[in-house]
Amino acid sequence: MNSKIALVTGAGKGIGFEVAKQLGLQGITVLTAARTKEAADQAASELRQQGIEAVGVQLEVTNEAHIAELAKWIQTEYGRLDILINNAGVSLEKPGYEGDAFRDTFEVNTFAPYFITEALMPLLLKSEAGRIVNQSSALGSIQFILSNELAQRIATPAYAASKAALNMLTAYWAQKTSGTNLKVNSVHPGLVKTRMGGDKAELSPQEGAVTAVRLATLPEDGPTGGFFYMDDTLPW
Repeated sequence: MNSKIALVTGAGKGIGFEVAKQLGLQGITVLTAARTKEAADQAASELRQQGIEAVGVQLEVTNEAHIAELAKWIQTEYGRLDILINNAGVSLEKPGYEGDAFRDTFEVNTFAPYFITEALMPLLLKSEAGRIVNQSSALGSIQFILSNELAQRIATPAYAASKAALNMLTAYWAQKTSGTNLKVNSVHPGLVKTRMGGDKAELSPQEGAVTAVRLATLPEDGPTGGFFYMDDTLPW
């Protein structure tokens, strides 16, 4: 198979769907992962109507058995994985839910990308140009939180801490795979009009997908172990 294979988590809607779409329009086969089979298949069907090679895959990102089954299926069907977009994420904090919100936020935003990436790492290392993109946030930048008054007002502890931890995983994997063809980076999508970002956000999902797609298709001399928004490098 000559086409690159990309897995996008949280691809049923929003930024994840747009990342899958933009990758697919470049001729990449996209696996649209969503929590339910119906959502995954619906996303894939919409992409196929636009001439994109897409396959829906059910993935409950916090279920390690689901992750293992998906890794086995990708190995059987494709023998490798070229691109992994860890896009699925949540922001759950609200009054009366603080304790559970902390645990549940880390389950999706940090633990899930860890277990998914570790399970798929052998397949990514088989690629001639493997790329891992972790969907982070500027609110996960410690330097940004310490220096920006707006960030201090809007950041919630569980979400910010979970994204900071995800950034550390990016740095860890980049160092672990140094000397290979694999590149691992974090991305801040911007403030995007999604259920999480709200209607007043400045960017469309299409615009919010741009940086992730760029990092997913980096050339051989592209960066690894970085944190990016558009063409800018962000501080950790």
